[in-house]
Amino acid sequence: MLKRLFSYFIPVNIYKRNSSVSKSLEVTWANGQLVLDSQSTNYSYGSLQRILRKGLRSIGFDEVVKMDHILVLGVAGGSVVKTLVDEVNYKGKITGVEIDHEIINVANSYFQLDKIKNLYIVIDDAFEFVLKTKEKYDLIIIDVFQDADMPGFLFERFFANRLGFLLNKKGYILFNTMTLNGNHDSRNEQYISGFDPSEFAVKTIPRVEQHNELIVIQKLG
Repeated sequence: MLKRLFSYFIPVNIYKRNSSVSKSLEVTWANGQLVLDSQSTNYSYGSLQRILRKGLRSIGFDEVVKMDHILVLGVAGGSVVKTLVDEVNYKGKITGVEIDHEIINVANSYFQLDKIKNLYIVIDDAFEFVLKTKEKYDLIIIDVFQDADMPGFLFERFFANRLGFLLNKKGYILFNTMTLNGNHDSRNEQYISGFDPSEFAVKTIPRVEQHNELIVIQKLG
């Protein structure tokens, strides 16, 4: 494919449209790989896939593959789902929650997300879904962005406590955050300090791809 070959020299855009939720959505060949971007940040594949892959490695692929049910808050193009299925060889149930149905249409068309048999997609707001769900999860991946912005509810103690309640014992939360300034660093420190160390073990992986910090939380049994 010529566009793929050209992309090793210069990015080649093949799809662009406005989204009511995510502003602009673009699918681009870059260095021989299809990536999904919003107006000002990578949404799936590319750097984002590398970031979340690093988080999964910190938990351990051998640990993840034994899990029964994984919740993904913020699916976008589905790069972390592809990592779970193609690299971890995860066979359990994946529930993906995405507020923007237009992104899922793009993910199905360009990244064949609808071909993943153990993935169940829910079009819903992450906050609302977390309030309603009665399921328990072994891993909750939080990757919720609106362009480059992170909704404030993600860092609220009520939301964090609810996620902790939804975890099985020994389960994990993998939280991808963007840290662009000192205020973001302080926000993350305050978020982490809210977890009781007798109930949760927390570690961070800072400065992943320069501007991201991963927060890994394990519920103790």
